[in-house]
Amino acid sequence: MKKLSGKLNKYSIAVFISGKGSNLKSITKNSLKKKASYKVKLVLSNNKKAKGILYAKKQNIKNYTFDFTKSKKLGIKVLKILKRNNIKLVCLAGFMKILPEYFIKLFNGKIINIHPSLLPKYKGLNTHKRVINNNEKYTGCTVHYVNKSLDAGKIILQKKVRITKKDTIRSIKKKVIKIEHEIYPLAIEKVLINP
Repeated sequence: MKKLSGKLNKYSIAVFISGKGSNLKSITKNSLKKKASYKVKLVLSNNKKAKGILYAKKQNIKNYTFDFTKSKKLGIKVLKILKRNNIKLVCLAGFMKILPEYFIKLFNGKIINIHPSLLPKYKGLNTHKRVINNNEKYTGCTVHYVNKSLDAGKIILQKKVRITKKDTIRSIKKKVIKIEHEIYPLAIEKVLINP
């Protein structure tokens, strides 16, 4: 974060979503704090009906909807939008598409993701169901860098929660989302302040 004429100049980030955007809300809320090193400049979604897009509109955040993973032409268009807006970091927050390898390579900033398990355990989908089926005592969430392999990038931050005998897929999901909202803004700060 640089100082420009006595004012803090915050880094611009983009958040990619597919649904409700609950992590988008916690990231945006954190960005409004005085000490935050970033601002949410763009929200992109692959889903026109994503509730997170409505939230972005209410917050006056520039937003776009693209199914750009299908077409390299659209992917390049998205990269141009990121470049034009001087985006330093892309945050995947419930983004249910796998970014193409060319996109990861061509975006010359950093891309991070939040995953609802303690990686490297339970990569991919249906994490809470698998955690219960395997009688795990703990689960949690992980913020990691995105690379060409699914949920395999270097870990930035993790937090765990205890699983009780009474827990269901739904109750575990609630517990994990709560800690996701805590650690994602912290991970963003960590990545931007210690590049």
